[in-house]
Amino acid sequence: QVQLVESGGGLVQAGGSLRLSCAASGRTFSNNAMAWFRQAPGKEREFVARIIYSGSITKYADSVKGRFTISRDNAKNTVYLQMNSLKSEDTAVYYCAAARSGLGHDYDTWGQGTQVIVSS
Repeated sequence: QVQLVESGGGLVQAGGSLRLSCAASGRTFSNNAMAWFRQAPGKEREFVARIIYSGSITKYADSVKGRFTISRDNAKNTVYLQMNSLKSEDTAVYYCAAARSGLGHDYDTWGQGTQVIVSS
């Protein structure tokens, strides 16, 4: 069974940091682009960050640029999201997703999400 499992969420004060992990199982995702999305209460899911299969190219939403860093360890089949200088507006459920290809944007495998709450 192919799975993406997020972890690392929790409650943190504004200005603090968290590191989210997304561990893949069932098959390797080293040839797939990976991304993080988030969904705040009452809002639609939004893109946060993306990394291609090799890790050499990343892209970020303007709202997190300079504060969040996406990375991957293909040997561990894991993707990370380092979140610094957290703000209350970063409160959301964070989801990991795998694209169909190494460079693509069509995400067809999703994790169950991990909750991040930033208190002000």
